[in-house]
Amino acid sequence: MIPAPPLALLAELTHRCPLRCPYCSNPMELARAAAEMSTGEWADIFGQAARLGCLQVHLSGGEPTARRDIVEITAAARAAGLYTNLITAGVLLDAGLVERLRAAGLDHVQLSVQDAQEGGAERIGGMKGAHAKKTEAAGLVRAAGLPLTLNAVVHRQNLHNLPDLIALALEWGAARIEVAHVQYYGWALENRDALLPTRGQLDAATAIVKAARSAHQGRLVIDYVVPDYHASRPKPCMGGWGQRFLAVAPGGEVLPCHAAQSITGMVFANARQTPLAAIWADDPAFQAFRGTGWMPSPCRGCEHAERDWGGCRCQAFALTGDAAATDPACALSPYHHLLAEALESAGESGFRYREFSARR
Repeated sequence: MIPAPPLALLAELTHRCPLRCPYCSNPMELARAAAEMSTGEWADIFGQAARLGCLQVHLSGGEPTARRDIVEITAAARAAGLYTNLITAGVLLDAGLVERLRAAGLDHVQLSVQDAQEGGAERIGGMKGAHAKKTEAAGLVRAAGLPLTLNAVVHRQNLHNLPDLIALALEWGAARIEVAHVQYYGWALENRDALLPTRGQLDAATAIVKAARSAHQGRLVIDYVVPDYHASRPKPCMGGWGQRFLAVAPGGEVLPCHAAQSITGMVFANARQTPLAAIWADDPAFQAFRGTGWMPSPCRGCEHAERDWGGCRCQAFALTGDAAATDPACALSPYHHLLAEALESAGESGFRYREFSARR
């Protein structure tokens, strides 16, 4: 299968972050600052990505503004002709930095929120004063004339505040909010029992989103990403493995999705040694689950095979130990029962999750 050019590059500039979110999507083994690519290396990556056909770059982490060269990195992405989106917790932003980022060519800011109220936000994010800093950051972004999206990661411990999270997006002047249920791999899988919503919570959240979309049509766009654990069909994760997106980790590893390093045993080429175009076209890791030829039964020949592309490989590996297994989110999967068992276990658990004070 000859892949079309990727639409977007996720540039994971660093794994450093002052927050301690229990659903963090970074790898369990975090890259140290000394291993991070330099400003010049990232500039070269951006040029390669633009020539490959990428239209946009998402500057992410960890917390990307923990990089002292974040302004120079942003300018390099803009110089390459890429639309630049900063994915940030906002807690390190100040007026001067926001203005320098705007002048460097930043196009958009995506601000994460952990809850609508200060107490819940600080408990979930593990940083005192974070919610106030986010409120200030949202104001600075809008004052600079930059479009703002809120990324609200929702789960069992904050779903009851979903109406307030949507109201917060309106209050802060966001044009879009992404209501994204936690996806369970990495740290989120470690804390699944404390984070998985009940079916009642999920149904209530879906109804809230539907009503809010109607009430705020033309003023606020609401994206909604549901969890797989109550599903009977898998999502087309990342638009298909190695088909629409690529990610580059802080140390230069090039990944078909940001969580791909959770699949132990897979080897990923490094952009420090291999051109992006060669990796995208021919690298074994990108070829491994691209298209449909790799699929086992019941995926092989399924009418949905070219719609969901087999679902999430990282989830399949996390739950079954086999990245090529049918995603357990599919009702036809021999592993579908694992989701029901996880929901039962979560229903019997409390709300405590693993502490992260020693993980960075």
